[in-house]
Amino acid sequence: MRILLTGATGYVGGRLLPVLEAGGHDVRCLARHPANLASHVGRGTQVVAGDVLNPASLATALEGIETAYYLVHAMGDISRFEQRETTGAQNFGAAARAAGVARIIYLGGLGEDRSELSPHLRSRHEVGRILRESGVPTLELRASIVLGSGSLSFEMIRALCEHLPVMITPRWVSVLAQPIAIQDLIEYLMQALDVSIDGSTVVEIGGTDRLSYAALMREYMRQRRLKRLMIPVPILTPWLSSLWLGLVTPLYARVGRKLIESMKYPTVVQSDRAQRLFSVQPRGAAEAVRAALHYEDREFAETRWFDSLSASGTPQGLGGTRFGQRLVDRRVVGVDAPPAACFAAIERLGGRNGWVAFNGLWRLRGFFDLLVGGVGMRRGRPETRPIRVGDALDFWRVEAYEPPRRLRLFAEMKLPGRAWLEFVVEPDGLGSRVTQTAVFDPVGLLGRAYWYGVYPLHKVIFNGMLDGIAKRANHVRPAGVNDTAA
Repeated sequence: MRILLTGATGYVGGRLLPVLEAGGHDVRCLARHPANLASHVGRGTQVVAGDVLNPASLATALEGIETAYYLVHAMGDISRFEQRETTGAQNFGAAARAAGVARIIYLGGLGEDRSELSPHLRSRHEVGRILRESGVPTLELRASIVLGSGSLSFEMIRALCEHLPVMITPRWVSVLAQPIAIQDLIEYLMQALDVSIDGSTVVEIGGTDRLSYAALMREYMRQRRLKRLMIPVPILTPWLSSLWLGLVTPLYARVGRKLIESMKYPTVVQSDRAQRLFSVQPRGAAEAVRAALHYEDREFAETRWFDSLSASGTPQGLGGTRFGQRLVDRRVVGVDAPPAACFAAIERLGGRNGWVAFNGLWRLRGFFDLLVGGVGMRRGRPETRPIRVGDALDFWRVEAYEPPRRLRLFAEMKLPGRAWLEFVVEPDGLGSRVTQTAVFDPVGLLGRAYWYGVYPLHKVIFNGMLDGIAKRANHVRPAGVNDTAA
């Protein structure tokens, strides 16, 4: 199917794009700045310049298109976002009709059609009405909170729960919503390509649970093992709430205010039309939160940290670099030795071989770990064979082992969070480049306090470790039977 995807640089559109490509569809993306999207599309996907506010740019983009996804949203605009959304929908509907598009699929917002709706929800509904009346059959999917790593609502919940040991909760956190997992939303959007409809229609979609933001935050706390006190305050206005969100979360205050204004009204499914038209089996809120955390871990593990961090060459700040929720300390050293020699020095770490530099501090850390019930450094490392995935290296566990390129260790010491240490070796001219990355996923304020408290030691220890690896690279051979450190 020939498909036009708008909003491919957004959260939902960015998740939908690879699924459309994997489904074998002929995809064309409309983007105001094509260069920002070019590196994220598959080989057969076309990216064209265009803007729904510029009618002249839409004719070429819609030429030959059978189905168009309308995932454009102007909530982040400073002013007149309702007018911009209305104009954009009018332009797109007219251009789609002129191009002979067979179907428009639009993602709107759940909420009853009534006069006192928030400007955000009112605009979402108005855009849907304009597209449905454009003359092109339009399937409007209305959804409530979208739960997925990186989604606006999930990131707000995460930031509040992780940063605040005591939360002053306004009245809107008690209003019912029906969250939907991003995976289920994408499945609805995919099935919307083929579902049989007569003309234009609205379909309300959601997960299996109806619950408040407060209940959703408690579920997040339960899965992250956080203890937080929530104190309800009925007089906190959306304006004050948005300023408060701007201080403690990554949300801009204006986006937070529009989001909060929408939370004053229930956003729950009232119709069973989705069950009759679609074969999606949506999950509940607990599973959606669990999936968000799991896929975040997987996506982060699959990311080449050293490519994603400091790609612009800018130095990291005090405490390292942020990567989503995680705190990252990345260091690189050039070595006048081949990659195999560098990796041989790295894979010998731990046990009687030590940790190259400041072994006394490493042993002291292991002693403190034992005092609080951890594994300490008494486990050592395999001495009669090379290491492999799953092996213990003192208080680390081998999570990835790809000689002669990568070794990633997961910390099993007692910590207020989760930690990894990764080494990557790459050829660099006649020598090598060794990248060392320490990653910490903190739990609550204690986790952040721990990271920033030990960061000065990290600078000393990890720099010393890299220097030691560089020196050993010219003197060691690959780890093997009965190897001991030089």
